[in-house]
Amino acid sequence: MTEGLSGRGRAYDVVVAGSVNADLVVRVERRPGAGETVLGSDLVTHPGGKGANQAVAAARLGGRVAFLGRAGTDGHGDFVRETLRGDGVDTGHLITTPGANGVALITVDPSGDNSIIVSPGANAKVTEQDVAAARSLFAEAAVVSLQLEIPLDAVVAAARTAAEEGARVVFNLSPAADVPDELIALCDPLVVNEHEAEFLGDARPAGLLARGARSVVITRGADGAVVADARGVTEVPSPKVDVVDTTGAGDAFTGALCLRLAQGDDLATAARFAARVGAAAVRGEGAQSSFPTLEEL
Repeated sequence: MTEGLSGRGRAYDVVVAGSVNADLVVRVERRPGAGETVLGSDLVTHPGGKGANQAVAAARLGGRVAFLGRAGTDGHGDFVRETLRGDGVDTGHLITTPGANGVALITVDPSGDNSIIVSPGANAKVTEQDVAAARSLFAEAAVVSLQLEIPLDAVVAAARTAAEEGARVVFNLSPAADVPDELIALCDPLVVNEHEAEFLGDARPAGLLARGARSVVITRGADGAVVADARGVTEVPSPKVDVVDTTGAGDAFTGALCLRLAQGDDLATAARFAARVGAAAVRGEGAQSSFPTLEEL
């Protein structure tokens, strides 16, 4: 894959094929046990979804970004469409789908850690045919970012199409699930956190490269990240910050990583920048609402 394709005539730095949710967030002193009720804060609704989060993270940093996915016809669907457009993301391939939009139910404890339940809604209806209809979009992308909050068949089709059109595939295996070797082999990089790496059977960068990925990024929260490619293994530290809410921090990292790869950075350099963006994102509440601009970094 040639780095920096966006500078050689590609219309988009990053195209994201993924999910778009409304995040319904309640802060709690502690999470309830089985059969228990606890009081929480007032409900706050934020725009979210791993795909939309990564798109907004890249766009806030100055990237030219487009999105492929599905949004519902309810109020949540209207909300997420408007917020993506407001951040400058091209939503020409965000398909309106009758029924409910995707929703994430999120609790956040005093330490900033979160627990999340996702109701996929329209996200579950993204298809291989949607990807085929958007082939021209992939042909205009330097990097294509993928996750697993839409059906796996659509993710595999998107990765295959991106590779055929000369785009670099960045795949975030989240939420963790079994995926075909073909998909792993197209990843450059495969992005996982430590739990997702263990799900794949080997938390070592060398072990994940042995699975067939062209390169690997393992994110480690406050401890930064480890990157591995043909140049070797590099540890990337994270700035130390006061944590308010970790929701979306991994997506902020991945969106920033995609953008800098599109702009020509090598993997370790892109990850160093992405670690700064991820650290900045935990300093505010919500996912997209906490993502920084270049000036705020």
